[in-house]
Formats: sequence, structure tokens, C-alpha cells
Amino acid sequence: MDSWRVAVLGDGGVGKTALAVQFTLNCFVGTYDPTIEDAYRKQLVVDNKMCFVEVIDTAGQEEYATLRDQWVREGQGFILVYSIASRSTFDRLDVFRQSMLRVKRQKPVFMLVGNKCDKTYEREVSREEGIALARSFGCEFLETSAKTAVNVERLFTTLVRALRATRQQEQGTPGPQRPLKEEKKRKCIIM
Repeated sequence: MDSWRVAVLGDGGVGKTALAVQFTLNCFVGTYDPTIEDAYRKQLVVDNKMCFVEVIDTAGQEEYATLRDQWVREGQGFILVYSIASRSTFDRLDVFRQSMLRVKRQKPVFMLVGNKCDKTYEREVSREEGIALARSFGCEFLETSAKTAVNVERLFTTLVRALRATRQQEQGTPGPQRPLKEEKKRKCIIM
């Protein structure tokens, strides 16, 4: 069974913990309690194959920036999160991306996520801006809501697919292929 360690990175208050809890426990935590580091685990079926996902919920506050390199070093996949209702969290995403690029030797597997898409009337960052930034980062983009669970499962499923594809490339193994037609076999009995 595949096992993946995914670190969730972003400024404080963007909903990193809420995404991790929604994904693993299917519930929403509405109160903000700053995290230093927590881990959440869940088994997930992606493309009919079971895997184990450990979500590392990280601190977004600047005073914990020294721990960021450790989280990046230990992570296999990453989710960069900002709040669609906070321009400043969007503007600081490159700090987290640069940390990944500096620590990881090969190109990191990550997704860009605009969280809190349920707050449409408080939106400060357009969907188009998120798509454009993801394109410039060379990663996939989703808008999610930990509160209403919109795209939360899809986020982790998409990331697991990307992690598997990267592993297959690194190992030089081809991805899923159509089975070859079996050649006719002769019936024989060996006694």
C-alpha cells in the first residue's frame, strides 16, 4: 500500500488545520487555534488502489519559519494554501514555494489551494489570479472550502495521483496501461 506524507503550508488563519480535519475526520473546526505541528492520518482509495495519507499540519506564523525546512524535508507532497478572503495570504505564497525549492533536490510535487471559497462576498483574490499563479508555479490549482467540504477529497486525490505519477517516472516504470490480449493457449495436461 502506498504511503504519502503531505505537508500543508501557508500563512496562519488560512484554514490549513480545517482542511486536514475535514479530510481526515469529515468535520469542520470553526475556532482558530494556532498550530505548531499536528499530524492527521487517513486511508484513501485512489483509482481503485488503497493508500495511506499522513497530513502534516504546519504553523503559518513567521516565528515558526525555522521549522519550515524540516517540514519540507520530511514531506513528499505539499499543499500551498491561501484564503480567497485575504490578499496578504496570497501574496506570501512564494515564500513557502521558495522554501520547498531550496530544500527539495528535485522538483517538489505540490498543489496551490484557494481555501474558504464559501466566503464569496469576502473574496479578495479572484479564481483567475489563483489559476495564473498556479500556472507560473507549474502546479495544479483548486479552490476549496473546509467548512462545506467543497473539493477537499478531490484535493488529496489529485495530489496522490501526482505523487504516484512522479514516483513512476523516477522509477522508470510506465503508468497504467491497457492489458494486452492474451494469446490463445493450448490446453495441455502434465502428469
